[in-house]
Amino acid sequence: MQIAILGAGGVGGYYAGVLARAGQDVAVLARGEHLAAIQSDGLEIHEPDAEPWRVSVSAYESAVDMPDADVAFVAVKSYSLDAIAAAAVDLAGRGAVVVPLLNGVDIVDRLADAGVPRASLLAGLTYVSAAKTGPGVIELRSDFRRVTVGEPDGGMSERAEHVAAAFAGTPVDARATANIQVELWRKFVFIAAISAACGLARTAIGPVRDATRGRLLLERAVREVVAVARARGVALPDGEAQEVIQRLDNLAPGLSPSFLLDVQAGGPAELDILSGAVSRLGAEAGVETPVHDTATAALSAALG
Repeated sequence: MQIAILGAGGVGGYYAGVLARAGQDVAVLARGEHLAAIQSDGLEIHEPDAEPWRVSVSAYESAVDMPDADVAFVAVKSYSLDAIAAAAVDLAGRGAVVVPLLNGVDIVDRLADAGVPRASLLAGLTYVSAAKTGPGVIELRSDFRRVTVGEPDGGMSERAEHVAAAFAGTPVDARATANIQVELWRKFVFIAAISAACGLARTAIGPVRDATRGRLLLERAVREVVAVARARGVALPDGEAQEVIQRLDNLAPGLSPSFLLDVQAGGPAELDILSGAVSRLGAEAGVETPVHDTATAALSAALG
């Protein structure tokens, strides 16, 4: 399979590496020193408890120069989506199925608004922690790496199964689902809640949980997102809110969501597709979201 990966940072770079190592034909979009390093030496991948390994992939600065692809994974942060959208439009025009692996529940709509034909889009999500630590160097920081894809309007499809099958022979748990909206929102509940609470407090999850009414803040942040999802017709499982709260309780005290790291660095950050989206979608559905409204206002002011 010919695979294009738009964005060769932590997530995109890691998946490019494992797919290429498994024998797929991979091309990545990159820039600057990172691009030069990949072109000259390939990708160097560091994984926990394993020796670093290196693999060759094709790397380009412009999508116009990239070969046609069967599938194009979009693997940038949401605040870089506008900058990468033209590349997705170009590859879709040459026959690629475009699969975003970003946080958020409205990324398919955003890509469609940017000009990617809806017929060319699958919805997708990933659970992984990876970072670009130097030019051409990617570090996996989690023992989990999952990819889920599906048709935006639901139902199982051959093309979704085909995309998931591209990860065969890799350590990635990849699967197609008939209910991608449920899976997107299940991740979104967790990410939006921890990002709002830790972002407002400017600290890792442990101090938030231990603060006066800190756990109440987390619970309310979770329940607001669940309420918005259900008001929009998303069939989240019974007990979803309590399950997410339990996951938050079980996190290591020093864990900081990537959103907090972006805030501490002065931005940009994914506020618009996290608490901003909860606030916006809640207003559309008639659901009050005071925690996420507050996070959106306060963090917008802080980030400028």
